[in-house]
Amino acid sequence: MEMTLPVHPVDLEPFRTGDVTAHTEVARQIDAACRDSGFLVLSGHGVPQELCDRVLDAFGAFFDLTEDEKRKYTVADPQANRGYSALGDEGLAYSLGADTPKDLFEAFNCGREDAMGPYYNTHRPFYAPNVWPDRPAELRAVWNEYEHAVRGVADTLLRAMAVALALPDDWFVTRCDQAILTTRAINYERRSVDPTPVDGQMRMGAHSDYGVITILLADDVPGLQVYRDDRWHDVTVPRGSFVCNIGDMLARWTNDRWISTLHRVVPPPAGDGPVRRRSLARFLDCPPDLVVETIPSCTGPGNPSTYEPVVAGEWLHQKLLGSRTLAQIDLPSDPRTAEAV
Repeated sequence: MEMTLPVHPVDLEPFRTGDVTAHTEVARQIDAACRDSGFLVLSGHGVPQELCDRVLDAFGAFFDLTEDEKRKYTVADPQANRGYSALGDEGLAYSLGADTPKDLFEAFNCGREDAMGPYYNTHRPFYAPNVWPDRPAELRAVWNEYEHAVRGVADTLLRAMAVALALPDDWFVTRCDQAILTTRAINYERRSVDPTPVDGQMRMGAHSDYGVITILLADDVPGLQVYRDDRWHDVTVPRGSFVCNIGDMLARWTNDRWISTLHRVVPPPAGDGPVRRRSLARFLDCPPDLVVETIPSCTGPGNPSTYEPVVAGEWLHQKLLGSRTLAQIDLPSDPRTAEAV
């Protein structure tokens, strides 16, 4: 397909409220976007702007705390993927095997709070309990309200994606019912006292996301870039919209019909003075025991499957450890003996 845009606008309102014809058209737009760059700017999603503002402000208030207070909420086990990560603790490019300077961001991770029952207990390392700070007092409640709203956006998107792939509209939703869900609040802030970044140092290094879809809420502050046509393109996040991109797992699932694209966040230009960019990246990853193999509608004569099945939890585990322990990744066992779903 001829390349057109680094990021494609998609209005979800017709899919949320329209008829079959509207569903088909939105699905067609999503298919075209995912074939081209895998990056979308979503409008018509139904999440109130007031709620988006409140959740960004609440996490912003946490990042305004002293370093000593924030570090109280550091979770020592990197596999937990919870709590606070200080400035310079991570390097996202390591998830691709690249040796780069540490990234210039701090973050706070939280996951689903409804992970209760036998299934979640069996896979508890992927559903670690959240660690909530004492301040700001409203953070947990605001995040829960936001998570409920963005879960609806994700389900709408997954249904539209299923239609685009000639699948029953609940195909992805059903398989992702027990998905690993992670919200990563990120604070990119250059203060007047901060040193100049070293050569090659990013706010967040070049990487592709690991799972199914990412839904990003962010301040409309420059920094996000997407790699297309052998160069980096600036991406804006218009107020009232989400940026969504597909991850490596969905690219595998679709036999590369859909593309997981490199992206990064660059430092502000020298001389701009203090700059802050707040974002919330909400990652949807497959349930840990799901064996992901090529969707039948994504193969055909002359287009065989190019991927072996993979166990979703093993994939995510290795990718996360690569970025957090700054180690090279090595995907483990071949899951072909496991039961495919």
